[in-house]
Amino acid sequence: MKCIDLIAGARPNFMKIAPIIDALKAAQQSGSSLSYRLIHTGQHYDRAMSGGFFEQLGIPDPDINLEVGSGTQAEQTAAIMVRYEQVLLERPSDLCLVVGDVTSTMACAVVARKMGVPVAHVEGGIRSGDWTMPEEINRVVTDSLTNWFFTTSETANANLRSSGVSSDRIFFVGNTMIDTLMKQMPKLQPPLFWNEVGLQAGHYFVVTLHRPANVDGEEQLLRLLQAIAAGSEGLPVIFPVHPRTAKNLRQLNGQIPGMHYVDPQSYLEFNYLVKHARAVITDSGGITEETTVMGVPCLTLRDNTERPETVTIGTNELIGTDPAKLAPALARLMAGQWKQGSIPEKWDGRTAERIVAIVEQLLLK
Repeated sequence: MKCIDLIAGARPNFMKIAPIIDALKAAQQSGSSLSYRLIHTGQHYDRAMSGGFFEQLGIPDPDINLEVGSGTQAEQTAAIMVRYEQVLLERPSDLCLVVGDVTSTMACAVVARKMGVPVAHVEGGIRSGDWTMPEEINRVVTDSLTNWFFTTSETANANLRSSGVSSDRIFFVGNTMIDTLMKQMPKLQPPLFWNEVGLQAGHYFVVTLHRPANVDGEEQLLRLLQAIAAGSEGLPVIFPVHPRTAKNLRQLNGQIPGMHYVDPQSYLEFNYLVKHARAVITDSGGITEETTVMGVPCLTLRDNTERPETVTIGTNELIGTDPAKLAPALARLMAGQWKQGSIPEKWDGRTAERIVAIVEQLLLK
């Protein structure tokens, strides 16, 4: 048997790891010699950010929980590295499979390579070019150590080749987050506040903001929210508030008309909101992939993106962080002039199957 460590630490990881677990279980039932242990680093450690996702996505309880808890990025990185090293000292694995670009991704990749364990990176090769993003540093560090790359786009492939990675280490497989979305689509359910707020499909907006450039300054956050309220023409705006944003919102005076602040939503409820929204306004990367597949207009309040295919192929547009740029974009949207978009290649719900088949070939070689 070949043992694979599946690393999950933060909310975005869970959506990407769930279909890989499903594919590994299916392969085992067909006689595969692959086994796995699910390692939860505990980077997101509260139930709202972790436990609920495990339940809704059908992820089994972790085999190992490093339980690193809160702390600065350096503190979390150090704790993950120390505790994962101990795991490998006690029982080495044959592969460390990391997903995405969070602290856990980078920290476990570093430890694995130092311990002689090869690393596979799911969602390797994506780049924003923005070095103010902690995620960009995590991506570059992880990819500098990775043995095998599982990519979501030809752009990611090109990024890797330009950095010197040979083509035989790059596998264009698609997007595991879309595997999860397609599997869970029939199960999506409205949040409890749906009727209370009086929401109707196609007649409200969803907003998510968490990046420092948008939420760390009271004035910038207030201007963005005011611009969104003005451009939404009286339609309700649902804003699931990230913990760091909630702190700043409490310091803002006055209520912005039409803005509804709600707690972070579970996977099924949040994506129900996205699917039925008039549009989504966000500074997240992953949400732009989901809106692209669901055909929902998306306005990204950033100057760059590590997922350019959501702009060139999908329904996403980069608006920037200047609140003044929201008005013309929202005017186009409300006039029905937003682009249609299409689904990128291999975002078909079968990415995890391809990954597991390739991993089996690599490990049994």
